[in-house]
Amino acid sequence: MAEVETRPPEPDTEDEVVGLSPSLVRGVDEALDNGDEEAVSELISELHPADMADLLESLVPAKRDELLGQIGQTLDPEVLSYLDSDLREEVAETLGAKEVARVLKRLESDDALEFFEDLSEDLRTQVLARVPVTIRRLLQEGLEYPEDSAGRLMQREVVVVPAIWSVGETIDYMRSHKKQMERDFYDLYVVDPRYRPIGKIPLSRVLRNKRHVPITELLDEGVRTVPVTMDQDDVAFLFKQYSLLSAPVVDSSERLVGVVTIDDIVHVVEEEAEDDLLKLGGVTETNVYSAVLETTKSRFTWLFVNLGTAVMASLVIGVFEATLQQAVALAILLPIVASMGGNAGTQTVTVAVRALALKQLSGGGAKRFITKELLVGLANGVLFAVLVGLVAWIWFGNSLIGMVIAMAMVINMVAAGLFGTLIPITLERLNIDPAVASSVFLTTVTDVVGFFAFLALAALILL
Repeated sequence: MAEVETRPPEPDTEDEVVGLSPSLVRGVDEALDNGDEEAVSELISELHPADMADLLESLVPAKRDELLGQIGQTLDPEVLSYLDSDLREEVAETLGAKEVARVLKRLESDDALEFFEDLSEDLRTQVLARVPVTIRRLLQEGLEYPEDSAGRLMQREVVVVPAIWSVGETIDYMRSHKKQMERDFYDLYVVDPRYRPIGKIPLSRVLRNKRHVPITELLDEGVRTVPVTMDQDDVAFLFKQYSLLSAPVVDSSERLVGVVTIDDIVHVVEEEAEDDLLKLGGVTETNVYSAVLETTKSRFTWLFVNLGTAVMASLVIGVFEATLQQAVALAILLPIVASMGGNAGTQTVTVAVRALALKQLSGGGAKRFITKELLVGLANGVLFAVLVGLVAWIWFGNSLIGMVIAMAMVINMVAAGLFGTLIPITLERLNIDPAVASSVFLTTVTDVVGFFAFLALAALILL
């Protein structure tokens, strides 16, 4: 049997792809099929850890396991920090507890905890038995903090100096403690004798000054601290509001316990945006690798709620059954009113949910927003009422039908603007996530109001 030679694919041009190229994925896939370990090694040798993580996610489970088995102890620990959370458990089981422990020892504390918390209890126990005591303590303490809190997000590696030092003493300390300085950092935190942060100094500022200068003269005072239990959404808001690059995390005694950096916040913003987008669609899971039955169960709840709201809208139509029987044109035009109201309301809800997330509707902001959306709904309602009314008049040769749908259109568009703001604001005040429930309630309102307005006006004007 002739030996099959696997060659690395021609590189994609820069204009074709950014990140992991499809041709490279195909090349690795073919090399694994042919058992050509040398070709696989050549293809992945220059991959960035983020692209390597994408490659693992792109392969089918059997080939993913084969690639991990081939990589062995050469796997860059950073790959695990970029890996999709839904695959971390699977990859960890393939690598084994011993290899996972080796990798966690080389990761920054925040990345190590993020990966570790996605493992099963059994695998966690095995890994903890194989890591040094200091790392074991950090992982166990990290899991004690609330999920999605600053404590889970923070990095423990912080360069801390006392307020009594000079620039020279600070530089000497960093040079003599090379092991603690292995991680990249940009700010030094200055603490008082009780280990409470009193300010921070950019590293570049230290390097620009002479050795005798007291460290306190370079201090950025009034540093904004983050409580260890603060929700990550609120931490992200602080970074956005005050243009922060890093912020110290403190415990209940105001003692410094870690630091949150801007790269952590980028992940939080991406995660929350994805979560809100899914919730607006009535979906709570993101795992594209989960089983059919698991996904079906997770989506059933909101589909069941939607069924109930659809029945409510149908009951409204049932009340006007006699009206529909006497004017077939009404049945043809009925979906237009409900559809326009639903789409207009969805636009308003999307803006409202985003504004709530960014805390833009506090104080008088909510009142101004509601007024604005009412006026927008009224303006669009009038414009589309004229358009649809004329079309209906020409279509059915009856000016009264055009008048009915025009009036119903205005009513439903105004209702969409009003309830598109009131529903998410009300849910927020009831401590219910507006991104989850707003669309369901809004659809009910626009359907019920649209059907009722159209059919009631038809009964009064046409019959």
